[in-house]
Amino acid sequence: MPRVLLIEDDPAVREGVELGLRRRGHEVLSAPTGEAGLAALAEFRPDLLLLDLMLPGLNGVQVCRRVREDSQLPIIMLTARGDDFDVIVGLEAGADDYIVKPARPEVIEARIRAVLRRIEDVAPGRPATEVHGDLTIDRAGLSVTKAGRRLTLAPSELKLLLHLSAAPEQVFSRQQLLEHVWEHSYHADARLVDACVRRLRNKIEDESGTPRYVQTLRGFGYRFGPL
Repeated sequence: MPRVLLIEDDPAVREGVELGLRRRGHEVLSAPTGEAGLAALAEFRPDLLLLDLMLPGLNGVQVCRRVREDSQLPIIMLTARGDDFDVIVGLEAGADDYIVKPARPEVIEARIRAVLRRIEDVAPGRPATEVHGDLTIDRAGLSVTKAGRRLTLAPSELKLLLHLSAAPEQVFSRQQLLEHVWEHSYHADARLVDACVRRLRNKIEDESGTPRYVQTLRGFGYRFGPL
C-alpha cells in the first residue's frame, strides 16, 4: 500500500486520519508542522503527501510550493469547510486535489487512490511518443519535454495533458474533465480544472495568456490545439 506523509497540526484530526489510513494498510508518518513535514520527506520517501492547509509557522501553501520546486509528489490538501479562497491558493501552488474536513476515511482513501492511480493510455492505437510543435509527449514513459527540456509536471497536470492531447481539437467540458482526470462528479470542484489548466499553461506554453496548446472555448470548456 502507498506510503503517506500526513502534515496536520490538530492532534485529534491527525490521530483520526492516521488511524483510518493504517487500518486500510497504509504506512503513515505524521508531522505536526510544515517544517517537520519537509524535514521528513527525504527520509520517509512517501508516495503521497496529505497536507493541512492551515498550519502554524510554515503553512500548507508554502509547504506545497517548496515541494513543487523539484518534485512531482502527489499532494492532497486538507481544508476546513468555507476556506474557498485558501483552497484556490493551494491549488494554484500545485496541489493535485483537496479534501474538506471532517472527511470519512473512505472518502480520503478514494481520493488517494484516484490521485495515485496509474495513468493509462487514454487513446489506444496512438503513437507512444507524439510531437506537437516543440512539445514532445511520451505516453509510454509518462514524460513531457519542451524544446528538449524535460518538464516537471504534477500528477494532475500530466493526466490533464494526456487526456486533452489524446483527442486534439475535441472540446471537453469542466465536468467531463473532472470525471475523467480527477474521478470526481461534483460540479463545484470545477476550480480544480481551472487551477490545473493555469499551472499547466505556465509550464508548456510560450505565453500562458495566449495559449497555443491548451485552449479555452468560453462557455464550453478546453481543448488541445489546433496548433
